[in-house]
Amino acid sequence: MQKTTCFKAYDIRGKVPEELNEELAWRIGRAYAQWLKPRTVAIGRDVRLSGSTIQAAVTRGLREEGVTVHNIGVCGTEEIYFATAHFQLDGGIMVTASHNPAEYNGMKLVRAQSRPISGDTGLGDIRKLVEMGDFAPQPLRGEERQLAHRAEYIRHLLTFVDKAALKPLKIVVNAGNGCAGPVLDLLAEHLPFEFIRLQHQPDGHFPNGVPNPLLPDKRDLTAKAVRYHHADLGLAWDGDFDRCFFFDETGAFIEGYYLVGLLAEMFLTRHPGATIIHDPRLIWNTQALVAAAGGKTVESKSGHAFIKERMRNEDAVYGGEMSAHHYFRDFFYCDSGMIPWLIVVSALCHRHQPLSALVNERVAKFPVSGEINRRNTNPQAALKAVEAAFPGGIRDETDGLSLAFDDWRFNLRLSNTEPVIRLNVETRGNTQLLKEKTEQILKMLE
Repeated sequence: MQKTTCFKAYDIRGKVPEELNEELAWRIGRAYAQWLKPRTVAIGRDVRLSGSTIQAAVTRGLREEGVTVHNIGVCGTEEIYFATAHFQLDGGIMVTASHNPAEYNGMKLVRAQSRPISGDTGLGDIRKLVEMGDFAPQPLRGEERQLAHRAEYIRHLLTFVDKAALKPLKIVVNAGNGCAGPVLDLLAEHLPFEFIRLQHQPDGHFPNGVPNPLLPDKRDLTAKAVRYHHADLGLAWDGDFDRCFFFDETGAFIEGYYLVGLLAEMFLTRHPGATIIHDPRLIWNTQALVAAAGGKTVESKSGHAFIKERMRNEDAVYGGEMSAHHYFRDFFYCDSGMIPWLIVVSALCHRHQPLSALVNERVAKFPVSGEINRRNTNPQAALKAVEAAFPGGIRDETDGLSLAFDDWRFNLRLSNTEPVIRLNVETRGNTQLLKEKTEQILKMLE
């Protein structure tokens, strides 16, 4: 078989059928089973139209290898994490392409305890088997079973809130026609909130475009609805709802970086002195909040596999990335798009303050550029040129290049999934300096 192009640094993702199709999915199922040798595997899919055929092909490959497959149907990625760990299965496969265009699909692979399988922890080996393996069709030796996981999953999510302390709030929720809607409906039965539902029904045709609230043009509907309904906050998710995005009561979008600090602070009130993991792109706000709350910060390379491994090594209670991925020790060290908003609304009810009051002071104290992407034909040379232009800074190579000075710092890193350089700049309360340094570095990258 020719070389594949759908294997990425952390997962499998490609255009259907050119880069990912039924035959390749079947081979992935066979290779995954031969490499991991699991007895039981959970499998599910997001709402994409190609999901059912891709899932069926992977399932066939697994069953030919004698694996018992536990099918949980259309779901969010975190539901596969939950089912794999909670029911003590040997592995899990989520068929999803997250926020990629509708013609894409892919897979996220985990082993027992929902430990990720990424490029340096087995995904490369699986790829080699896919490309080189002699997979003659075999009889289906393994069973396929339906796994009813949702009741246990919802019960587990609700352990993150004190329901008796919650107050009636009005919340705009935008599922983007992805997988979040049914889970929100199940949670709503237990919570005293009024939900204003937008693009709520799962629809693999994505009539409103593929949900990705990181894109500014995907935020307007939620922001307008918050203002129109005088809601207390707004929430939006990507297609497989492993990322949750926040809007305050004015409809203003909140950068994920400030949610990391807020969630860290919330967890330290519950777990004094605990360890918090954060990525190296933007750090000062998180470090300041954690220090003030008596916790400990540990910096980790960006990416879910690195964050999860570091959390386990440090027994960290929470880990956060500015990209809106949030990880929880009490959720098997996995990321969730449902737990973050449950924690935040608990804070709103407890503190009797609007969301803007919880973050605006931090935004003013540590303004940021937001992540800026630039294509560059010689990225390594660009990194060296930028470093040479700013001598005297404290250098950090945890992930890409970070240089820190007394009143500003920046991080430059190469994307793991795209041919771009990613820039983040932050300052200590100086928006003019932020603008100047950001423009200076961007000019060099061009």
